Amino acid sequence: MTGAPTGPTRLLDAPGVDVVGLDAHLQRWGALPSVSAGVLLDAVERSGLRGHGGAWFPVGVKWRAVAGTGRAKPVVVANGAEGEPASGKDRYLLHHAPHLVLDGAATAARAIGGSRVIVHVPAGAVVGIEAALAERSRRGIDSCSFEVVVAPDRFLSGQESAAVATINGRNPGIPTFVGIRSVREQGVAGRATLVQNVETLAHSALIARFGADWFRSVGTGDSTGTVLATVTGRWDTPRIIEIPLGTSLGGALGLDAEAARSIQGVLLGGYGGGWIPTANAMTLPYTEDAARSLGSSIGAGVVVLLPTGVCPLVEVARVVRYMEGEGAGQCGPCVNGLDVLATSVEHLAYRPQSLRGGVAALPSLCALVEGRGACRHPDGVARFVRTAVAVFADHADLHLRRGPCQSTRPFLPVPASAGATR
Repeated sequence: MTGAPTGPTRLLDAPGVDVVGLDAHLQRWGALPSVSAGVLLDAVERSGLRGHGGAWFPVGVKWRAVAGTGRAKPVVVANGAEGEPASGKDRYLLHHAPHLVLDGAATAARAIGGSRVIVHVPAGAVVGIEAALAERSRRGIDSCSFEVVVAPDRFLSGQESAAVATINGRNPGIPTFVGIRSVREQGVAGRATLVQNVETLAHSALIARFGADWFRSVGTGDSTGTVLATVTGRWDTPRIIEIPLGTSLGGALGLDAEAARSIQGVLLGGYGGGWIPTANAMTLPYTEDAARSLGSSIGAGVVVLLPTGVCPLVEVARVVRYMEGEGAGQCGPCVNGLDVLATSVEHLAYRPQSLRGGVAALPSLCALVEGRGACRHPDGVARFVRTAVAVFADHADLHLRRGPCQSTRPFLPVPASAGATR
């Protein structure tokens, strides 16, 4: 039976079901209402929905900007690239609830006056999305056209200008320079383009059905709705949960003071996010604004609880070397700055006596790459390192006084082809 969810669980509304096919999807949610573009834009704007791909920009503002270009029909990109190794929420939605994502993309196309939707997803998601699109085509339920483009297996492939580059067949997976004309003005095939994360689109599909007031009934006045988070370190394997925005992180994870004592620090936002002390994390209202106040970010909804028994400096070194290898290679901070930063973090992790200038050298190296890159990739790496140095200062001091940890097991997910070397 159709109907709006009455509790805080929305996108994870069908527990125990593998893939929700079109019949089950329509039975649960009903068809998308036939309303005007103006009504949809008003609803999304009043809902307070912000983009859940990492930037947390107001969705209504973004949609109006693309709708107001006044040129040829704009293009919608449903962005499910998810290059972040510690995240799995977008893949989950694409596999488990593809029609909710596709409904959201169709809603966005109607709202901005577009007729073409491109679904930008990893290779592993293509078969499922194409099967879902075939179901929809047989029913004739969409007034826009859909096509699928494979996202490169790169950390930066989900960045909006990198996604457009992939679709246009020019430098796939590589962002364009900061300051060049926005893809909202000139993106796919030179047209105004809305690039929106698939979780954001899934929320949009529910807002189109149930309205702005329903969406705002969960969360806070400034941070409305819910967010999916990929949580590593709380359970035996990573788990995707849905958190009402504004809920304390400790409460959302079911952690008490005893359990928190086994956590060295908490990473929010993924490998372009930032570390925060465990005590702060437990009471943190889970919102982007609260995370930023601590020098971090919700980002793409990554939460990592680093347990005791793992060397945090080795983990940071592994990730920073991976991130250095994932740079676009189009500016000095990526080509040279990140390599120097990665090498310095490796010294602290493995050969601390060889780190010139001690730990104090690392924030200085971060400052040399921040705000100077052709894209925001170096800024994210710098934040990751800068916050790690602060949160794990005592551990760094032990390395400098006693030498590196003698044994440690890898914990953070880093692709096998990357990682630091001793």
